[in-house]
Amino acid sequence: MEITDVRLRKVKSENRMKAVASVTIDNAFVIHDIKVIEGPNGLFIAMPSRKTPAGEFRDIAHPINPESRALVQDAILKEYENAPDEPETAEAEEEAE
Repeated sequence: MEITDVRLRKVKSENRMKAVASVTIDNAFVIHDIKVIEGPNGLFIAMPSRKTPAGEFRDIAHPINPESRALVQDAILKEYENAPDEPETAEAEEEAE
């Protein structure tokens, strides 16, 4: 399994969610709405989930072994660390030209 693309959007909020990401696997399968969360031991990812009628949250898609989870998490957190804190605005891009 190869992570062939990671798209990430940092979010400005006072809560623990720091970004939302999408990953493409083997140029064939994409998973959207993966959240980057700041926990007591650092950043981690939360896979997309849905609330059940019983009030529990169940993952919609998720890795089935620790190695796959680490591969996805490492790719997303690497992209998070390299992403600018604030996306450039259209005005800043025009001034740069």
